[in-house]
Amino acid sequence: MGKAIAQYFKRIFDDYQVLVMVKPSDYTGTELILHPDGKVEKTEMTFDEEIFEDLAEDEFKPCSPLEFQLLLAKS
Repeated sequence: MGKAIAQYFKRIFDDYQVLVMVKPSDYTGTELILHPDGKVEKTEMTFDEEIFEDLAEDEFKPCSPLEFQLLLAKS
């Protein structure tokens, strides 16, 4: 059985952006917050089984893994 592929989401707020990577195999991942000054804040997260419903309700949209990885490199 192959390894589950991480899924990436993004939401743009008034003055900052939040990107989230979720590994569906164990519901862990990473949250990146891009502040207006260009600073990137990184937080390792543990989610529950309803994370995808929660992200949809909070208006997060799918985003590119490349965009996430480029921002992660700045953190």
